[in-house]
Amino acid sequence: MMTDMRSQRVKVGIIGFGFLGRGIYHRIISAPELGLDVAFVWNRSAQKLVGLAPGIQLADLNGVSDRNPDLIVEVAHPCITREYGMKFLELADYLPLSVSALVDDTLYHNLSKTAAASGKRLLIPHGALVGVDSLLDCSANWSEVMIAFEKHPAAIDFSESGIEGSAITERTIVFAGTAREIGRRFPRNVNTMVTCAIATIGLDRCSARLIADPAVNVGIAIVEAKGKDGATLTIRKEQPMAGVSGTEMFESVFGSILRATGGRGPVDFV
Repeated sequence: MMTDMRSQRVKVGIIGFGFLGRGIYHRIISAPELGLDVAFVWNRSAQKLVGLAPGIQLADLNGVSDRNPDLIVEVAHPCITREYGMKFLELADYLPLSVSALVDDTLYHNLSKTAAASGKRLLIPHGALVGVDSLLDCSANWSEVMIAFEKHPAAIDFSESGIEGSAITERTIVFAGTAREIGRRFPRNVNTMVTCAIATIGLDRCSARLIADPAVNVGIAIVEAKGKDGATLTIRKEQPMAGVSGTEMFESVFGSILRATGGRGPVDFV
């Protein structure tokens, strides 16, 4: 992307202007010392962009090349990656927050191939996955990995699952299977599960569970990994919810942007 991104400003394109997209935009424009500029903002409903400078608004994603972004961040929907991901990677690094799009092996392969050919990077955010460095560093050693989420039914998007969430009145396992399948059935809820699977033993071997419980008022995430050498790793996190995500999601996302652009400062953890 750039040989030394700390020495020059980085242009960031933002796709989606909901809670996360707005937060990214306002953080960038309010902190010029980060070395970031907004290349463009796109949203499916242009009405949400009213008030932004016309030069920032992008009406058609086919026109991204005219804005010369260094990094494109998707905070909209998995369909964006399916339709435009390869086009984006031909001209910029690409950070899709809707990681569930990557359950499609053909798409993942094509994105990776495009990135290698263009010299750009497909960047997978850690999202709510605590301990991703430990999981990734030891990925060749894991023999079993399980990730589970427990949330209030109101914090789960059931729209593509075939399940009526409002009918759930007691603790219910709404899915138990592979990370690949849960990514297809609950694409807005389980990006972190897909990230966990990709970082460890793969989408078809990593097991996933989603539990809806009207009695809980937080989001609970549990990861259990077992190593071929007998090692074990257990991670449990409880987090207040904001919509379908934990309240820490914005800072996690922006942290990924800073790592992707080399802008975290002169002292960093690697």
